[in-house]
Amino acid sequence: MPLSELRAYRGTNPRPDDFDAYWDRALTDLDRVMSEPGFAPVFRPARYSVPGYRFYDVTFGGVGGARIHAKCLLPGDGAPAHRGPRPAVLKYHGYSGYSGDWSRLLPLCAAGAAVFAMDVRGQGGASSDPGGAPGNTLHGHIVRGLAGEPEDLFYRGVFLDSVALARIALDHSEVDPTRVASYGGSQGGALAIASAALESRISRVFSVYPFLSDYRRVWDMDIGGWPYQEIRDHFRQFDPRHERVEEVFTRLGYIDIHHLSPRVRAEAIMVTGLMDDICPPSTQFAAFNALRTTKRHVIYPDFSHEQIPEEEDLALRFVCRLDD
Repeated sequence: MPLSELRAYRGTNPRPDDFDAYWDRALTDLDRVMSEPGFAPVFRPARYSVPGYRFYDVTFGGVGGARIHAKCLLPGDGAPAHRGPRPAVLKYHGYSGYSGDWSRLLPLCAAGAAVFAMDVRGQGGASSDPGGAPGNTLHGHIVRGLAGEPEDLFYRGVFLDSVALARIALDHSEVDPTRVASYGGSQGGALAIASAALESRISRVFSVYPFLSDYRRVWDMDIGGWPYQEIRDHFRQFDPRHERVEEVFTRLGYIDIHHLSPRVRAEAIMVTGLMDDICPPSTQFAAFNALRTTKRHVIYPDFSHEQIPEEEDLALRFVCRLDD
C-alpha cells in the first residue's frame, strides 16, 4: 500500500462480536489465579552480578497452570538517578526468543528504571508451557487452541501473563505505579500493546514492528512463510477446502492486537520499517490507527524487520522517563 493508504487502513481481520466480553472474562480468570497461593511471585537473587545493581530471577503462576519466569533488574545503592520510587519497564521479547542476556537489559536499569523482562511460555526461555515440561513448544503457537474453545487459544494465556507481570511491577515497593512502561519488538511489540490494553495503569507503550496483528491481511497477501506457515498448515490439516475460513479468522480475532488497540490509554510510540516482510506494514498500521490515545508513529522507509537505527536510544529515553 502507498503510505497515504496505510495512514487510513483499519484492518480486515474479523472482530468477534463478544471481543470485549471475552477479555473481561479473561481478566476475571487472571484475578482468580493471582489470588491463589501458588501465584505469588518469588524473587530469587540471580547468579549474574554487576556492581551497583541487583539481579533477580522471578517466578509466578499463570493461567492454565503455567509457571512463568522473568528477569528483574534494580538499581543498587550506587546507581544514579531516580532514588526512591522509580519508573519501571516491562520488556517483552520476539517470537521464539527469550528475555535476553542480563547485560542487554542493563542500559534501561542504568537510566534509573526497574526492569522486568518476561520469558514467553513455551518459547526460548525458562517459563513452562502448561501442556507439559518446561522448554520450547514453539511451532504452532498462533493457531494453538483453534480447534477448541476461544478460551483455549495459546496467546490468551500469553497476553494474560504480560498483564500479570505488569501487576507485579506496579505493586513493587520500589516502583512508581504512575510511571510504568511496556516495551518490545515484533512479538514483544504486540505484548507491549496487549499488556497496556488489558492493564490501564501502564502509562507508556513503545512498540517496534508489532506482530500478531490483522492475520487476514497477512493471509490475503499470500505470506505463507515463517512464522505464518502454521496458519497454512492448519488449513491443510483441518480445513483443506477452506470451508471455515471466516470462522478461523474470526476466532483468531480474539488474539489480534489491532482489536485490542482501542483499549490502550497509555501514551504510545510505534516504530515501523516500510520494507518489513515479516510483519507487513499494513498490519502494523492497522494496530497504530486503532489507538485512541496520544501517539506517534516513527517510520523508516528503507528498513525491514531488523535492527533500526536510533530505535533503542529513542525507546530508552521514552520508557525510562528521562525527559520528565
